[in-house]
Amino acid sequence: MNLKNFGRTLTMATLLATFGASAADYSVRLLTLDPGHFHAGLVQKLMYPQVDPVVHVYAPAGAELEDHLKRVESFNTRPENPTHWLTKTRVGSDFLNQMVQEKAGNVVVISGNNLRKTEYIDRSIAAGFNVLADKPMVITPDGFGPLCRDFTLARERKVLLYDIMTERFEITTILQRELAQQSEVFGHFITGTPANPAVYTESIHHYSKEVAGKPLVRPAWFFDMKQQGEAIPDVGTHLVDLVQWGCFPEQTLDYRKDVKVLSANRWATPINPAQFKKVTGLDSYPETLKSAVDSQGILQVYSCGDVTWRLKGIHAQVKVIWNFEAPAGAKDMHTSTMRGTKANLLIRQGAEQKYAPTLYVEPAGNGAAPDFEKYLTSAVKALAVKYPGIGVQASGKLWQITIPEKYVLGHEAHFSQVTENYLKFLALGKLPEWEVPNMITKYYVTTEAYRLSHLKK
Repeated sequence: MNLKNFGRTLTMATLLATFGASAADYSVRLLTLDPGHFHAGLVQKLMYPQVDPVVHVYAPAGAELEDHLKRVESFNTRPENPTHWLTKTRVGSDFLNQMVQEKAGNVVVISGNNLRKTEYIDRSIAAGFNVLADKPMVITPDGFGPLCRDFTLARERKVLLYDIMTERFEITTILQRELAQQSEVFGHFITGTPANPAVYTESIHHYSKEVAGKPLVRPAWFFDMKQQGEAIPDVGTHLVDLVQWGCFPEQTLDYRKDVKVLSANRWATPINPAQFKKVTGLDSYPETLKSAVDSQGILQVYSCGDVTWRLKGIHAQVKVIWNFEAPAGAKDMHTSTMRGTKANLLIRQGAEQKYAPTLYVEPAGNGAAPDFEKYLTSAVKALAVKYPGIGVQASGKLWQITIPEKYVLGHEAHFSQVTENYLKFLALGKLPEWEVPNMITKYYVTTEAYRLSHLKK
């Protein structure tokens, strides 16, 4: 297969003139493997000083590859802060072997069809590449064991395997986590029950949406749960991560001792032919989806679900819902509740909040303790040293944490933040000690939820 260049036509001389460096000066050289999801492109929404502007893409030919290349090109040609990526592609059925044999880079970005993701990760780690993988790394219980072995192999090969957890960079989530550590305000986590958990997080997503200012075209396989992954193993990966990260910051978790998955459910989102065409451009359901089409001609996509589990004695529940499209003015939405002995920390994103994530503090029980406002004001003032400009104001029976607009970056920007964080880990040559065991724990919860939900008729 001949090398083909896509995107902005930049000669190597132009690149050297632009960046004043040779390829040898960059510590990171990206390889993008089979980019079937728009998240692969969002990693390249910004440039990074230590990353070579030449990116090698290995993929089969088709609309998904073209869409990825167009997205990167849109970043190169935007009026404000354009990027300067030069894309080189290897196109064909043997793209995975070509990537392994050529070793044109040292970091593989994987974001696409999840059916082969375990294979992609395994081959990449075995070949000595670092891997930055979009969630989820694994979507069924069969993949959990191989993923654990990949982490072991990554340690032996001295490479970093990491998943893209964008929600850790949402400011309301960050401040919720910070306040949960303020004992004078929050107290400590209550135990809760399966019916009334201490931590509850819900995420609502939409099939029809815009990305980078353009209507998102989804591949047909996105609606095949064997390829995309069901609710909790897919989007639920983010939510389970937030529970672990928010409740036990930088603490190492062990799924064999610290976790008991109690129950899980799954249910379908109905997608009619007109809706399917709107987001895929296809006039009919492909053969791979026919088994999920009911007698009325409606595609039943099992993209909704929940899981309840106990984590170090605390009961938690997460729920994922997919709707076809959002109400006017709304986007994907996230809500969260953390319940403490002194206060509850609430993230709400409904019409009342104009669909913007908003963090509230609610006194626990029947009302605020006499000194509650004083302690809350003091805690927020201390946090404002780290996050200048944040404040607190009364909002009925609640207190709202006021957040300057400069911190509200949006979902797409979080991919660059994750990437920048990963690049720091690469420079250090290691992940924080707690990250790998906690990723393993997270994927145990999501795959065990899959197993339990499929036991139900």
